[in-house]
Amino acid sequence: MTLHDAAGQDRLGLAAILDAKLESLDLAGRLALAAELGRAVFTTSLGIEDQVITAAIGTHRLPVEVSTLETGRLFKETVDLIGETEERYGIEIHRFRPEQDDVDEYAAKYGLNGFYDSVEARHACCHVRKLKPLAKALAGADVWITGLRRGQSGNRATTPFAEYDAERNLIKINPLADWDIETINAHVASEAIPVNPLHKRGYPSIGCEPCTRAIKPGEPERAGRWWWENDEKRECGLHVPENAAQPIAEPGPQAN
Repeated sequence: MTLHDAAGQDRLGLAAILDAKLESLDLAGRLALAAELGRAVFTTSLGIEDQVITAAIGTHRLPVEVSTLETGRLFKETVDLIGETEERYGIEIHRFRPEQDDVDEYAAKYGLNGFYDSVEARHACCHVRKLKPLAKALAGADVWITGLRRGQSGNRATTPFAEYDAERNLIKINPLADWDIETINAHVASEAIPVNPLHKRGYPSIGCEPCTRAIKPGEPERAGRWWWENDEKRECGLHVPENAAQPIAEPGPQAN
């Protein structure tokens, strides 16, 4: 079964079938099934969940392309982990970067760190540094594999194993949807999977450096992302429609 010539309605129905089928499979089985559907692309942020998926792809030699969005504002620890992971698993992680003209245009309109000033400016930055590179990473793909988990935030609490992404007309597979953080940590330890050292410094969710802080005890996993905004379901837009309702922003911190 492949998706290349399937119409949107066919893909929507297939996603429902896959969602039920994937539940009974282990991680390797879920990824193998995703790869059977057509050209499959996994986008990794190098976070702990994504490292689990990358390790499975590399270990089982699955025909899945691994890509990352190198935004230009990542932590050094994240960038360093790209090469370490490639060497460990003998794979290539394709890097997609923002266009310099787009970055310059954003800076001229909002300022380089204008994302602190309003939700509009923050989403505009994410659009330039993440959404546009993502479109290039997923161009021609039939299947998009992600590291989304239900326990990451309230916005992700109902994450399915498979869904139809109508905006991009592809099947989206979330093979770790039902894994909790304890399962993730145990798997990483047992398989000696390389992870971002920032995780041990209080960063369970890691994005761009200016937009990520360590969390406090008892805070949700993604509380350190865009922490100056007052909505717990805040997202960068990769996993929600671009025209979704935007949260209200509180005055942001002073840019460093």
